[in-house]
Amino acid sequence: MTLAEALLEGVSTTVIGLVIVFAVLAILWGVLVLMRKLFYKESAQEAPKPAPAVQPAAVPEAPAVQAAADEEELIAVLTAAVAASLNTSTYHLHIKSYRRIGNNAPAWNQAGLNDVINSRF
Repeated sequence: MTLAEALLEGVSTTVIGLVIVFAVLAILWGVLVLMRKLFYKESAQEAPKPAPAVQPAAVPEAPAVQAAADEEELIAVLTAAVAASLNTSTYHLHIKSYRRIGNNAPAWNQAGLNDVINSRF
């Protein structure tokens, strides 16, 4: 076998290997797209439920004012916490939105956190 024949065989083996790899990747991509279409519902298809239009007449104004004050206080606390963790000033930070997330930690993790917190006080 000459050098040219050996190089030609090596190139052909490389090309065949690359074609197989990309064909398998294309098949995997197609399967993932198909699974996304089958298993995940589109949020745009679901119509949002309308909020009830009837509100009780005996709702005082004080809780609304209190809720607004609590909201501003919570945003201030969140901004301060983010600024402290980033070692920056609160001047450059603007909290646009926030939401609570559930605590998905296992029970042993929560027990450990409680032990650490209680040992400091």
